[in-house]
Amino acid sequence: MFAAEAAGLDEIGRTKTVRVPRHVCHGTGPTASWIALEFLELQSPDDRGMRALGRSLARLHRVMGGRHGWQRDNTIGSTPQINTPTADWIAFWREQRLGFQLELAVAKGHGGRLIEGGRRLMEQLPAFFTGYAPAPSLLHGDLWSGNAGMTASGEPVIYDPAVYYGDREADLAMTELFGGFPQSFYASYRAEYPLDAGYATRKHLYNLYHVLNHLNLFGGGYGVQAERMIEQLLAAA
Repeated sequence: MFAAEAAGLDEIGRTKTVRVPRHVCHGTGPTASWIALEFLELQSPDDRGMRALGRSLARLHRVMGGRHGWQRDNTIGSTPQINTPTADWIAFWREQRLGFQLELAVAKGHGGRLIEGGRRLMEQLPAFFTGYAPAPSLLHGDLWSGNAGMTASGEPVIYDPAVYYGDREADLAMTELFGGFPQSFYASYRAEYPLDAGYATRKHLYNLYHVLNHLNLFGGGYGVQAERMIEQLLAAA
């Protein structure tokens, strides 16, 4: 997990588009593993910082890979995240994102409408991509408000990544989960890198991955939330 995090920070850092903590070292021993990062004294981003973050994230998303996925697997929270490279984004999202989480949910004892609906949704994924073929952009992969900050000078910083190359809308979608970012962030991003109109629907498809992951990690009401999202997506397909 820490080796993959270090590699992800290095991957983003090399682009010089948005600041990340510098990876110092990582390792493992008989009883513990560790990672050491550059110390940055951070604060919650103000409006200026959020506008800067929107511009920086748009520049990060203009960094393209040859295929969707990444050179190694990593984790999303403590859940394995498979990143086998592929040229087919729909297949990637079906098999390595939604399908992986649904099978994990089955293994944890979930079933019924959640799994049945999820499998029907995977069959209908092409309907969400009519006229839209996403390029493999470099993604943070786990970008919610708890993984972004600002230095005292106003420079935005992102951290705790789950890096891969994929549809940039997946990064934007997650910023709308768990409280979301302010409108100044989205306005700044769109001014730098406009979004396709279909994002308004696809963002729920992308956030379903994270809700399913939270179900598999924590249980609770995430199952009901995931079922509701699947029903809405099936109705929109």
